[in-house]
Amino acid sequence: MLRLSALYRYPLKSGKGETLQQVGLDKLGLDGDRRWMLVDEASGRFLTQRAVAQMSQLSALWNADGGLTLNAPGHSPIDIALPGSDAELRGVTIWRDSLRVPDAGDAAGAWVSEFIGKPTRLVHVPLERARTTEAGYGKEDDQVAFADGFPLLLIGQASLEDLSQRVGRPLEMLRFRPNLVIEGSDAFAEDGWKRIRIGDVEFRVVKSCSRCILTTIDPQTGERSEDREPLATLQKYRAEADGAMFGQNLVNDSNGRLEVGMPVTILE
Repeated sequence: MLRLSALYRYPLKSGKGETLQQVGLDKLGLDGDRRWMLVDEASGRFLTQRAVAQMSQLSALWNADGGLTLNAPGHSPIDIALPGSDAELRGVTIWRDSLRVPDAGDAAGAWVSEFIGKPTRLVHVPLERARTTEAGYGKEDDQVAFADGFPLLLIGQASLEDLSQRVGRPLEMLRFRPNLVIEGSDAFAEDGWKRIRIGDVEFRVVKSCSRCILTTIDPQTGERSEDREPLATLQKYRAEADGAMFGQNLVNDSNGRLEVGMPVTILE
């Protein structure tokens, strides 16, 4: 029997993940998932662990009112309110998308600038300003917040165990930053799924996830593995034209709630 074995949320793009027992869904995926992002103050370009490794040590907890609490070693925590309707809009760039989104204000900007070590701003994306998902996959009205391309990422537990065995050491699931972990399937069974249901919510499986150097960063310490693992092994046996694939991108077709332990049904 397939079951939902873990749930993770990343309130701040490229910040630490939160482990959840249950969570709601809206049109952009898990409530509060990657609705916040750091950008370079001058260029508006998004910041991630790919270039700013210390972001792996930045804890961002989503608050029920949509606000954020940031915390990091050596820094006092700061509570940041959800920007109001009168908040300044800032032009930002994430991959090939350019959009204007509310800025979280100067106090938040000062805190993140000190943490990053250069002028940085914190921005939020409300539903009405969300991007559309990657062209050519899914439906035309599918939307995404600040996740790379799609609202949700699913990984099978057996797939991680297969990779760990090949690398020769246990790997943390959080290296791969999934939202949903499924237990009870064969390794990489998720590659063949097209539609699934968890609880009352149906999901479309739209695209395999191409992995990057981020997978080589230890989520606990923020240090990169000298042997480039697990990316080096993925590139040996999971390579496709778009890169080394691990996990599947999903779009939810309705709102609802998810809870760890729920049964998973493969519809197609």
